[in-house]
Amino acid sequence: MAETIVDLMRHGELVGGQRYRGWGIDDPLSPRGWEQMRQAIGDRCCWDQILSSPLQRCRSFATALAGRCGLPLAIDPDLREIGMGSWEGRSYQLVQAQEPERFAAFRRDPVGVRPPGGEPLDRFQQRVVGVYERQIHLYPGQRLLVICHAGVIRAILGYVLACPADRWYRLQVGHAAISQIRLDHVGLRSVAVQSVLPAA
Repeated sequence: MAETIVDLMRHGELVGGQRYRGWGIDDPLSPRGWEQMRQAIGDRCCWDQILSSPLQRCRSFATALAGRCGLPLAIDPDLREIGMGSWEGRSYQLVQAQEPERFAAFRRDPVGVRPPGGEPLDRFQQRVVGVYERQIHLYPGQRLLVICHAGVIRAILGYVLACPADRWYRLQVGHAAISQIRLDHVGLRSVAVQSVLPAA
């Protein structure tokens, strides 16, 4: 059986600057964000299936790419970003200034200390990994493009690499970065983090 390839792509830069955005804030891509994603993909149409988060910062580009390439697109609500509770929409600097003790505790222990009302990391990974496992079983031997969020990519990579949740935040996932997972009939073959796709 041919290997299964899963390309995980983060959305580009957003309107509104740097702030906490989970699934409660749905800012659109900025013009620069669109360009970042276009440049990362180039002229490629090498996938069998595109999947996307329902949030417009992912869905808008996924829809445009699927239309350009004539590829099927599936929107999965479980690919949305992790919920950040009362920190949604607030800048990192503002949270640090207003809640310095909790912010510092969160930085030290992102598993045990979540933003007030935020989604627990174990529950987040469970829903995201559920999508990943469903898709690799639905599309064996095919190449998938998953357009999603930094948190979603960290959770999936953490899962395939058996990395504890408290280490996920060490993975820096840039705007429009693409990471690739390759599997064969035995299982995981390789993981390329923030790779540049080869020419089609």
